[in-house]
Amino acid sequence: MTHYDLVASNQRKSIFILIAFVAFVIGVVYVMSLAFNFGHEFTFIAIIITAITSIGSYWFSDKIVLAISGARPATREEFFDFYTLAENLAMSQRMKVPRLYVIDDTAMNAFATGRDPDHAVICATTGILGRLQRAELEGVVAHELAHVKNNDILLMSIVSVLVGSIALISDWMIRMTAFGGRRRDREGEGQLGMILFVVGIVLAILSPIIATLIQLAISRRREFLADATGVAMTKNPSGLTRALQKISADKEPLEAANKATAHLYISDPLKNVKGGVSVFAGLFNTHPPVEERVKALQSL
Repeated sequence: MTHYDLVASNQRKSIFILIAFVAFVIGVVYVMSLAFNFGHEFTFIAIIITAITSIGSYWFSDKIVLAISGARPATREEFFDFYTLAENLAMSQRMKVPRLYVIDDTAMNAFATGRDPDHAVICATTGILGRLQRAELEGVVAHELAHVKNNDILLMSIVSVLVGSIALISDWMIRMTAFGGRRRDREGEGQLGMILFVVGIVLAILSPIIATLIQLAISRRREFLADATGVAMTKNPSGLTRALQKISADKEPLEAANKATAHLYISDPLKNVKGGVSVFAGLFNTHPPVEERVKALQSL
């Protein structure tokens, strides 16, 4: 398998999951509207409010994440390899060189953020910059630049809007139904109406959880895609492979990371690599297992 095959395969799977996600959100909202007798205008307003909030977060995503992470600008003098690798890779792809930041932490990790390729940021910890060889660091920088090139930030922002919308709508519908707002008169509705009402309650409770699981699945697929795209940039799979193995072996969690930003990093910064029950454990992971990523890279 070539890296082009891997990129194409992951693109198809991500598009399929995204289409299925949109269909799921539309279907759930429609069923809940019928079950709780809410008008379509209510659902439309809820989606608009959530979308505005999410777009605002997306527009200022780089500033928000960098502030939360305690990152500072990286200079060429202090981090020469980091700076020159980013410049060389960006120029080879005819992309604008991202702004570079560092987090003063001995944990090994890195992430990319920003609303588009012209406002992109690549941030790395001092731990990863000091402990990787140049070829390995090149693989990491290429991986993060691949997230920018593949418009992963835009895709995940769309997904976040969908997750936020369904969570908000579910919460509002449950609250308004509990307080009697626009609730159907159950008398005379019959068994079918009551079943539909129960289904609406179940969907309102479970749909935000299901939506989050789909979001995490898309996030994991984008990691495979960024690995393959990064290798296409460097033409050196072994560099990223060795880097991932070293990062995986580092068990130190990144103090600046949290659950809201964990999916941005090249590897789970919280180090939640164990736990869960059998096959269900992986459903709640922000990243695919490093062993699977290495295996995919070695197959190139």
